[in-house]
Amino acid sequence: MFLRIDKLQAELPAPKRKDPNAAAALQELLGGKYGEMSTLGNYMFQSFNFRSKSKLRPFYNLVASITAEELGHVELVSNGVAMLANGPDKEGGDAGDGGDISGTPFEDMQNIRSAASFLSHGGGVVPADSNGLSWNKDFITTTGNVVVDLLHNFHLECGARLHKLRVYETVSDPTSREVCGYLLVRGSVHAHAYALALKKITGVELEKFLPTPNIDLSKIPESQKYLDEGSHRRLYTFSPNDYKEMAGIWGNGEQALPGDPAGELEVVDGHPEGGKIHQLTGVPSAFTPDYAPEEMFEIAEKLYKASR
Repeated sequence: MFLRIDKLQAELPAPKRKDPNAAAALQELLGGKYGEMSTLGNYMFQSFNFRSKSKLRPFYNLVASITAEELGHVELVSNGVAMLANGPDKEGGDAGDGGDISGTPFEDMQNIRSAASFLSHGGGVVPADSNGLSWNKDFITTTGNVVVDLLHNFHLECGARLHKLRVYETVSDPTSREVCGYLLVRGSVHAHAYALALKKITGVELEKFLPTPNIDLSKIPESQKYLDEGSHRRLYTFSPNDYKEMAGIWGNGEQALPGDPAGELEVVDGHPEGGKIHQLTGVPSAFTPDYAPEEMFEIAEKLYKASR
């Protein structure tokens, strides 16, 4: 089962302006071939289908715990996309009646890359790539063979890091760049973890391929705080009691990758501290949400007080 926490894995800065084209670019990291929906889907179904869990527990635990992290990555990217489509945070939340909608308040949406994100989804996010193509279940590989699956996962993480770099090089807004900076560090962790797992089970020193692709994280400003705090050396169990055995792979004196800040790899019980989830304000001109805000807020306040 999964435990849900009302935070994002990383603190995202509020966008300085509405930028639906940046949101469309960021969609690649969600619904593209190497996006977070693909990493989540691969690891989740591999963990469900994993053979001989008791005999191969460290390897199962590795895939299972990274599954939980990838679910949070889907959440992180999705929030980034929605924030960019929504624009800067607004004090006071929903306000106004939307004005004169005959004045085409969404006229600018004709010229954005992904008009469907507004016409169909109200500025929200769906599992699609940067061209609006739906994420494809055929991106999932689960063979029942632990070596083949781990090798596929290594390839998937390497491809994902390359795509994150390209998106980073495409956008300039602080929200998108923070998403990319954080995920470049965590993607490096996952590629390293799968390389070490393959080394343990086959004897092949796949970590010598790393970093693949050769991305110098010291040149990514948004990655620095995560490197400084040691995020590149940590895997999280995302559980209070389970999945500790993966320390047999990610630990035991194994070291951070050359080029990253030095230190020993460690398994951390639980989850990262994380950051707040931004509140998306309503869009009255699109009847989103379609209610009288003052009435709904009054009801919500009563329900909240009753729950205390």
